[in-house]
Amino acid sequence: MVLHLDCTVREGSRTRQLAQAYLKDKQQVTHLDLIDLDIKPLTREMLDKRTYLLEHGMLQDPMFDMARQFASADEIVISAPFWDGSFPSVLKVYIENIYVIGIVSDYTPEGAPYGLCKADKLTYITTAGGKYIPDFSYDYIRTVFENNFGIKESRLIKAEMLDIEGFDCEAILSETISRMQN
Repeated sequence: MVLHLDCTVREGSRTRQLAQAYLKDKQQVTHLDLIDLDIKPLTREMLDKRTYLLEHGMLQDPMFDMARQFASADEIVISAPFWDGSFPSVLKVYIENIYVIGIVSDYTPEGAPYGLCKADKLTYITTAGGKYIPDFSYDYIRTVFENNFGIKESRLIKAEMLDIEGFDCEAILSETISRMQN
């Protein structure tokens, strides 16, 4: 199963357009619109409940449904526009909610994290109005997914300079779609 984490907000999103082109020939795609999920950052009460459940080995609790779904996916696809030097905050909130020790990750006796996820591939799809800088978006996600979730292969698909005068937005998007299909 391909798990698509859609972090796009706008109707007619160019990032969503690229993601749809990437996913069109994939089988068994589960699409999660993170905006529509209305997920919340972990509160004190949520953390207390989570700690209790983990301490008592209650990993089947519904609180961990998203974590189990994430851990069982064969491929993770993220579509996230480049906003304010990063990605939409809902993606960080999602990661905070699925990062469950014993489901997506665990620790060695020395304290180093290792992944428990089935997925071997991450595809990160993004667009930027100007120059794309991956430092606090793709690079962050790739590092967490590789080091903590065990997803070793990652690919960045990007279309940049879409809002800069003199650049042809439609041509850039078409070229990006063409490149990703090869």
